[in-house]
Order: sequence, then C-alpha cells, then structure tokens
Amino acid sequence: MSEIEFYNRLIGLEHTLEKFAYSLTRIKADAKDLVQETFLKGLVNRDKYVNNENFKAWTFTIMKNTFINDYRRGFRQNASKDQNIVSSFIDMAKSSGSDDPDSAFSFGEMTQIVEQLDDKFRIPFKMHFHGYKYKEIADALNLNIGTVKSRIFLSRQKLMCQLNK
Repeated sequence: MSEIEFYNRLIGLEHTLEKFAYSLTRIKADAKDLVQETFLKGLVNRDKYVNNENFKAWTFTIMKNTFINDYRRGFRQNASKDQNIVSSFIDMAKSSGSDDPDSAFSFGEMTQIVEQLDDKFRIPFKMHFHGYKYKEIADALNLNIGTVKSRIFLSRQKLMCQLNK
C-alpha cells in the first residue's frame, strides 16, 4: 500500500473512529482527542501495518489500546491524588497533636471511620499506615500482594468518601 493510499484510508475512517471514540469516552472533546491520537499513532506506526491485515481493525485496535492506556494513566494519577490527600490529612492531624481541638477532632473522626471498616480492609490499611510494606502485609495476612493493594486502595476510597461528607 502506498503512502497516499494509507493516508486516504485513514482519513476515510475518521467518522467511524469518532463514533467509536465517543462510545468509549462519552465526551465529545475527549473523543476528538482520541481520534487525533489514533491518527498520530497510525501514521507513526505505518511501517508496522501489514498489507493483508484488516486496516479498519488495525486502526480500531490502536484506538482501543490508546484509550485503555490513557484511562489507566488517569486512574493511577487520580488514585495518587486521593492517596496524597488522605496522607496529608493524616499527617496534618498527627503533627498538630492535641494543641488544636479541630485537628484532634479530625484525627479522632478519621480514626473512628477507619475502625468502622471491615476487618479485611481495616487491618491491611492500618498495617500500611504504620509503615509495613505491601509484601510484609501480604505475608502476615497470608494474602496475595494484589489483594493487599486492592484492599488498601478501597480503604482509602471509603475514607475519602466519608471525609467528604
């Protein structure tokens, strides 16, 4: 396939790609960005396209993988922000001690919320809070490390949800 044919086929899929992008993102601006990113990756990786492959499937795969990677990246960034918010809130409450009644109440309120969690969430969360590494927690509780990370993450989410009420 010549370079011109490749470009024409790619441009010919624009409308179809926009529909697919919108079905993934549900936001028009994000869908347009995803289409542009797909075009860019398609052009950059043109040499990887084998002529006998289904061109439409090839470009849709690029789009789907781009969306998944961007979603994961965004999810990790949001999780990191939530973790930083909770950590800074905990550190602020601990550092101020009982000198400030508002901070003492906040720390006491947070401790109460943590204590209300189910054991399967509370124990790994408290161990992590006290400095245990994921591997140490997994070994101590006889769990997979992924399960430990998941439970700590969910504990943070529940804590954030309760603190935002």
